[in-house]
Amino acid sequence: MSSDASGPKGGGSKDGVAALVGRLLAVVQSRAARWVFGVVAAALATWAVAARWSEVVDAVGRLSVGWLLLGLVATVGNAATAGLMWNAVLRDMGARLPLVVAARVFFVGQLGKYVPGSVWPMVMQAELASDHGVARRRTAAATMASLLLAITSALLVVVGTLPFVPDVVPDEFAWTPLLVLPLLVLLHPRVLVPLIDRALKMLGRDSLDARTTLRGTLTGTGWGLVSWGLAGAQVAALAIPLGAPATAHTLALAAGGYALAWAVGFVVVVAPAGAGAREVALAAVLATVLGPGAVVVVVLVSRALFTVTDLALAGVGVALAKRSRAATA
Repeated sequence: MSSDASGPKGGGSKDGVAALVGRLLAVVQSRAARWVFGVVAAALATWAVAARWSEVVDAVGRLSVGWLLLGLVATVGNAATAGLMWNAVLRDMGARLPLVVAARVFFVGQLGKYVPGSVWPMVMQAELASDHGVARRRTAAATMASLLLAITSALLVVVGTLPFVPDVVPDEFAWTPLLVLPLLVLLHPRVLVPLIDRALKMLGRDSLDARTTLRGTLTGTGWGLVSWGLAGAQVAALAIPLGAPATAHTLALAAGGYALAWAVGFVVVVAPAGAGAREVALAAVLATVLGPGAVVVVVLVSRALFTVTDLALAGVGVALAKRSRAATA
């Protein structure tokens, strides 16, 4: 009798979780919730810059316009290639959005990362893509897979630069490269998709009707590697005019250091967009080639450029959406 009694309790618990998830999703999927969440995310992103505005302005004043523009171009390139990585995974799962639509969904959804917790970009992108006929669970799975690709490609960059720049991993972060092997195993289609299906089943949702492929995973990883290279170019463009050597060593240190910092910031899920944790990790790496004052300048300006770029690209996405609706009307 004890085994019979435990069965209904377990089923009731799962049903209760599924019902709770269903109610939460119903709230999130409402138009009012979308607008409120979008405004909150944009406000938090703006606050991330405004809260340290005087420091940012002072830091920018120490950089030449040419180097600053080069850093901005590299930042936009990083965001664009990150979007191409996400789109490659989404296409691999069978959802082929026009490139302009995919860019709009990705960049507007990216504002969710400024809300504490790493789940909000997935929620926002799933909602936005559903307006274009893409099942929410498929977009959510693609976003989840692309996040895993991002952290894996970041750690691959770190491991790749280690033989040339041993200082790229400070002692306090020596554990991070060890995550590469389990992440590579996790990203294999035979491992990743069953895990996603299991998670969907626990939430009372249907399993995926599409599967990732090894070719699609490699394509997404390639775009991820390019995006980290561009992020490194941004950091180098800020560090060189402040005293870092204009050498391949500095570029490798910047690319590996930023990739490491992003991975650490991603693990600290309670911080909006990894704020704080990312800066500490990046500062520890840059301290090997820059003085303390210059390190602070690079860290502040780098964060500001990434945040402003996110806001600008999201604004372009919203403007494109309005233009598209007006044209349809």
